[in-house]
Amino acid sequence: MGTVVWVSGGSAGIGAALVAGVPFPGARVVDISRGGGTAEHFRADLSAPADWARVADHFTAELAAYAGERVIFIHNAGTVTPIGSAAGADPDAYARAVLLNSAAPQALGAAFLRASAHLTCERHLIMLSSGAAKTAYAGWSSYNAGKAAVEHWVRTVGQEQPADGCRVIAVAPGVVDTAMQSAIRATDETDFPSVSRFHNLKRTGALTTPEAAAAGIWSLVDRDLANGATVDLRDL
Repeated sequence: MGTVVWVSGGSAGIGAALVAGVPFPGARVVDISRGGGTAEHFRADLSAPADWARVADHFTAELAAYAGERVIFIHNAGTVTPIGSAAGADPDAYARAVLLNSAAPQALGAAFLRASAHLTCERHLIMLSSGAAKTAYAGWSSYNAGKAAVEHWVRTVGQEQPADGCRVIAVAPGVVDTAMQSAIRATDETDFPSVSRFHNLKRTGALTTPEAAAAGIWSLVDRDLANGATVDLRDL
């Protein structure tokens, strides 16, 4: 097996496009999600800390005797809901969003680094970010904070890697026409004051397709990027 790829949230949207667009013939592709899609499926609820340990054990078992040429983990799973003020959000839904958006990327990223540390092949850890990491949108507090956490974690962990270590990067794919965008546009302006911007992006054809976003993300594997880089596909 020349390549093993894990994609979290690979059952829909950008994740499904990443699974479908893997550029390495014969690669083994594993979708880590609740629902499952077209790839081999490892069922996990990534808002549940107990399932992070299961994913970590899976990484360890699969990579213990791995002898291929590259391993890749793309962490794509995340949620923009609940949308609305932090004070007005359902507490349980908000806690799940914080766990999924902020804590899961760090816990799963660290698990992949531990499980692959003994390997000498190519190792890539790619975290999905967003323009929301840098721009504060009222109504998106968990999502904004989660993506900012992802980017700073990547910058820090990238510095920790030895010259022959895992390459760790974060990528913002732009505004992509997915179910998440549909949910955003369906939100009332009182909960999300910037909703008109996203209606305008849809109306003017400014949204990227999941397939184009996935192709851009896959292109980063071969780009000469510094370890710990945080990039936006719209700037490349």
